[in-house]
Amino acid sequence: MKQFYAAALKVDDEITDFFMVKSIAIRTGSTGKDYLDLGLGDSSGEINGKKWDVSPEELPSVKAIKEGDIVKIKGLVTEWNSIKQLRVQRIRKAVPADDIQMRDYVKAAPEDPEEMFAYVLERANVIKDEGLRRISVTALEENRDRLLYYPGAMRNHHAEMSGLLYHIRRMLTMGLKACQVYTGLDKDWVVCGVIMHDMEKLNELKSNEFGVSPGYTAQGNLLGHIVMGAVQLKERAEKAGLDEEKTMMLQHMIVSHHYEPEFGSPVKPMFPEAELLHYLDMIDAKMFDFEAALEPVEPGGFSERVRTLDGRMLYKPSFERLNTEKNKNK
Repeated sequence: MKQFYAAALKVDDEITDFFMVKSIAIRTGSTGKDYLDLGLGDSSGEINGKKWDVSPEELPSVKAIKEGDIVKIKGLVTEWNSIKQLRVQRIRKAVPADDIQMRDYVKAAPEDPEEMFAYVLERANVIKDEGLRRISVTALEENRDRLLYYPGAMRNHHAEMSGLLYHIRRMLTMGLKACQVYTGLDKDWVVCGVIMHDMEKLNELKSNEFGVSPGYTAQGNLLGHIVMGAVQLKERAEKAGLDEEKTMMLQHMIVSHHYEPEFGSPVKPMFPEAELLHYLDMIDAKMFDFEAALEPVEPGGFSERVRTLDGRMLYKPSFERLNTEKNKNK
């Protein structure tokens, strides 16, 4: 059993423990010497690691380490720019004698993937518009196996096993609640838009069966999931017999959901369901980042600065909030 967990490590902790390699690269520093840049993680989260003194003799063994490998690390937790970092002194790949349990090293969505998939598929099946229903149900059924484990990102929000499905499920639940408040919204468009908006992340990202992404596919690098999604949607719409206007509106939901050009959207939302889709996506991403950053923090304390939240430090109240779902279920 692990003695330390990535998200709970504290500055000046001296560790000798096992971690999963989430990313690895040999880089050259300003002095001309090679160093090892690592993303290390386990079921609790991640920490960046640096091995500053990679000798020529160590290079062959270091180059043999790949994303998804379990490695044994000896090092010291330091801090740089208010962010924890692991200064690696020694590193080696795990061997069978280490008796590794993979569940200790894989960060996964907190809900059962089969149940999440059943929830999403059930909502897709009750879409009244025949074309939108066929597009949604077909996309889910064709991609079922990968949706059960695929992450929602390589890093940042929902970068975990079943993360993409968890993202869709939470957005869908939130979207259906919004339809109860804003009664002018068309529920069919909200459900279909949520299901389809990130579906091409399955082809944008690479991933192993544990939801660990080593990087992007060629398509992902060259086009990105927004462009890929709009193209794929056109093909699905033709097969489903969707007319030109509806096809164009669904494509618009996909290309506008990031809202800003610098985030990949060439246009902003131009009808209510497209606007809602953007905010559902943004809210779920932000809430995920809040949850992940605050999980290891002691009550009354602050998190490290969170890059995806504008470098903010987040505060965890010292009192118990009795109206949260977690406390309701106690």
